[in-house]
Amino acid sequence: MPDTATRPPALIDRYGRRVSYLRVSVTDRCDLRCAYCLPQGFHGYQEPAHWLTFDELTRLVGAFVRLGVGRVRLTGGEPLLRRDLPRLAQRLKALPGLADLSLSTNGTQLDRHAHALKQAGVDRINVSLDSLDRACVTDITGRDTLAAVMAGLGAARAAGLSPIKLNMVALQGVNDHEIERMAEFCFAHGFILRLIETMPMGHTGRDARHLDLAPVRERLVARFGLEPEALELGGGPARYWRTADGDGRIGFITPISQHFCASCNRVRLAVDGTLYLCLGQEDKFEFRPLLRGGASDAELADAIHHALQRKPERHEFREAPDRIVRFMSQTGG
Repeated sequence: MPDTATRPPALIDRYGRRVSYLRVSVTDRCDLRCAYCLPQGFHGYQEPAHWLTFDELTRLVGAFVRLGVGRVRLTGGEPLLRRDLPRLAQRLKALPGLADLSLSTNGTQLDRHAHALKQAGVDRINVSLDSLDRACVTDITGRDTLAAVMAGLGAARAAGLSPIKLNMVALQGVNDHEIERMAEFCFAHGFILRLIETMPMGHTGRDARHLDLAPVRERLVARFGLEPEALELGGGPARYWRTADGDGRIGFITPISQHFCASCNRVRLAVDGTLYLCLGQEDKFEFRPLLRGGASDAELADAIHHALQRKPERHEFREAPDRIVRFMSQTGG
């Protein structure tokens, strides 16, 4: 590992990219079985004894924040299945230097937790919603959850969480005919729509009906008179467009048709303490042994810098689509 005296002041990988965004999985479990994410009947979850505790998560995230990470997103699986999650959010929000704490959720539990999340310091949320049609939602997720998600969205707005982004995974021949309708729904309710291309992670991801978003973007630009958004909206990979009046925004996440590897600023911490450096590669580093083996803060910082040097230049989803056998929920969203 690099000597502390020669360690750079910020997290810079070997390709000159600064890592400022950490996605933290608090559970690999989910109450849905979305067709592009987890297969029906999957039981290969981590043992709870392997989950990082709230103390361990707070300590490790704190080490990242001291090294310049300013954005943290809580993910899963479904993060709201982790008991007392608002308590963890409150502890993370109190870390000096953390500028932004957000959460990704499927929305099924949001109605019960939105107020507590806001009180704990969560700044904003992303909610997965792939369709406005009840039957289509049931087909994609494996459960009839549309009403629960809508209730969760209402609770999030009432709690003052803002902005609220809706993540729609675009699937050819499944929900692609609803994209304009979803955009109009988001414009009407003040949500930001984010359209996402599927990634070939696990056999579910490889079997998903991938849709190239480039022609979709052209269609939406013409339909709604969209203009490129100049403002930075969340530090993630989405490229945003806005309506002429500025009231509506659509983001496009295109890991396949127009990858964003050259500007990748994020790494992912799985619930068992494994740091994944890229969704489309197997590069990783195990932090749980260090945390449970008495590592000092300086040793943790050195380990983070060492791990970052394993971050690859880019994914190879097109060149080697069969490489990643783990599912998205195992990686940390």
